[in-house]
Formats: sequence, C-alpha cells, structure tokens
Amino acid sequence: MFTGLSAFPLTPMNEHSIQEREFSCLVKYVAKAGVDSIGVLGSTGSYAYLSCDERARIAKLGVENAGGVPVIIGIGALRTRDVLANAESAQQAGASGVLLAPVSYQKLTDDEVFDLYETVCRSLSVPLCVYDNPGTTHFEFSDELHGRIAQLPQVHSIKIPPVSNDIESAKERVARLRKLIPADVTIGISGDAAAATGLNAGCDVWYSVIGGLYPKAALAITRAAQAGDAQRARALSDILEPLWVLYKEYGGSLRLAATIAEVTGRVSQPCLPQPLKTLQGDKRKRVAAVIETLGLE
Repeated sequence: MFTGLSAFPLTPMNEHSIQEREFSCLVKYVAKAGVDSIGVLGSTGSYAYLSCDERARIAKLGVENAGGVPVIIGIGALRTRDVLANAESAQQAGASGVLLAPVSYQKLTDDEVFDLYETVCRSLSVPLCVYDNPGTTHFEFSDELHGRIAQLPQVHSIKIPPVSNDIESAKERVARLRKLIPADVTIGISGDAAAATGLNAGCDVWYSVIGGLYPKAALAITRAAQAGDAQRARALSDILEPLWVLYKEYGGSLRLAATIAEVTGRVSQPCLPQPLKTLQGDKRKRVAAVIETLGLE
C-alpha cells in the first residue's frame, strides 16, 4: 500500500455542505485508473477545515467508492483527543491506513511530536504514514526524530517534503533518512514537481496531488521510475513543466488543483472552504490554457 502512486483527491465543499456526489466521483475516477492507493483528507482534501463528523463521513465515502483500492485517511488535528477520534472513525470506515501530520498552533517540540505519534499508534490496528509537511504545519522534522518515530510498530511510511531537483543531492537525502529507519518503512515523496526526481532517487511512493485529478499522467511517471527507466520518468515529468511552473508561481497545490477541478467541470463552484478561494481572473485563464495545451485526461 505504501508504494507506487498514492492519489490525493480534493474534498469539494461550500459553506453549507460537502459535495458528496462530486467527491465520490473523484474517488471512483482515480480508483478506476489503477492507482496503488487513495489518500483521503490530506492537505488537498482540506482536512483541517472539517469537523470530526464531516471527516468521518468523508472517510466512509472514500472507502465505499474506492472499489477495493486501499484508502489512506488523514487524521491530523490540533488536539490529541481529536486525532484519536479521527483515527477511530477512519478505522471504522475501513481505512487501510492513516496519515498523520503534527498539526499545531503553538509550535510543537520534538518530544511533543514523538508523544503524539506514540499515543496514536497505541490506538491503531492499521498502519500509519508520518506526514512531514512544514509548509502547512510549520514543524520541521529532523532525520533523528523520524528515526525515533519510525521505530513505533504501526509506522510504515514517511511522506517527506520535496527533494532537490539535483539527482545526486536527492539520493543523498533519501540515503540519510534510510539509514535511520527500519527496512520495512517506506519513504514517500510529495511535491509533484519533484516526484520524478524523488522516485529516481529511491523513494518508494509518490503521494500525489495531480494524481487525484490526472492519475494516468502520474501513473506513467511512477511506473517508469519503478521499472528503473529514470530517463523516461524524467521526460514524462518534463512534459508537465508548464503545470509545475503554475505550482511555483501560484503558491502551492491546493488552490491550483481546486481551480483545475472547477474549470474542467469536475466540481461545482466554489469548491474550497472559506476564506480560501480558487484562482480568478487572468490567473484562472492561464490555468485553463495550460490544461488545454497539455491535453491531460
């Protein structure tokens, strides 16, 4: 489950409700494409903006519409009690695994983060992926802390931030972490623009935003890397460079993914929780033009 391509779909919503039918369609689409797992309620799934009850509902819908594809459900929250409640609802929904980021308002210490994972692992009967995303949590894992947490019995994967586009530097980064974690704990790359480099550098899985919208394109890159064809994986990623440029210029993947979903008619408008907004005006037109030029399915 924690290998290959893990696709992370949006959770379309407005201020009144979750758009359950649209969410279910997104999950069914990526499942049908043959992804290795589906990541529900990740950052792209706007988990931090939903109540525990809403998250329990999305977890249930995710599993029901995945067609047997393993579903990894995000359980991060500000308080440990809420993380435990989310973990329980995810397991009751039939999750194959959970994804946990150390969400905080007050900056957390290393010991507090370790205690969080230790506490949560005691309540789990499914494997856990450590979500290392300093861009949203503002907590930076050291490799040593990753090594401590990876010894916990339920930890089976670590989702790391983007690596350097220099392949040798990326290999060194993956190797440093690999030395500190058990052999059965996989390393996953996030940050779509860096995915081909990360996979070619030895990462086992791509936790992918674009895979939640265009799984065929993401799968082609992943399968090339898995087959040892680093050149083809790199070439397929380079084709998507106009998209990667948008990621960089427009400040992250959530607003961009949501904008793509809106302009292509996959979701209704608005699809993000307020105060978040999708791209508008000339930026929106540019996104539409890039998607049309790339001809993605």
